[in-house]
Amino acid sequence: MVIIRGVVVLLLIGLWLYCVLDVITTPAGQHRNMPKLVWLAVVIILPTVGSLLWLIAGRPRRTGQARAQGPRSQQSPPRERRPLSPDDDEEFLRKLRERAEEQRRAARDKADPESPDASKPEPAPEE
Repeated sequence: MVIIRGVVVLLLIGLWLYCVLDVITTPAGQHRNMPKLVWLAVVIILPTVGSLLWLIAGRPRRTGQARAQGPRSQQSPPRERRPLSPDDDEEFLRKLRERAEEQRRAARDKADPESPDASKPEPAPEE
């Protein structure tokens, strides 16, 4: 019997701590029914009842993405899907290869400017 009572007490303390931290970390204006400081006082003064009240009547609703973002007119347009890593981005890899080739060419030109592979500046057109 003592073990069950101890477990219940630990669960209630965990619920209370969760609710206190949730009230504190909820951005101002997203809580429901009462101001943030009043919710914090209710949860601290009435630990069990205040915690349950916070979860039922004060916590912001997070049931759907559309509800959390607000009405359709206020939503931003969907962003373009980007690759998750540079290895998945073909354009990035292409630019990387081009840059590496330019650097190799510049290093070859610097090392041996007389080689046939070295790019020579074109003469200016005569007028």
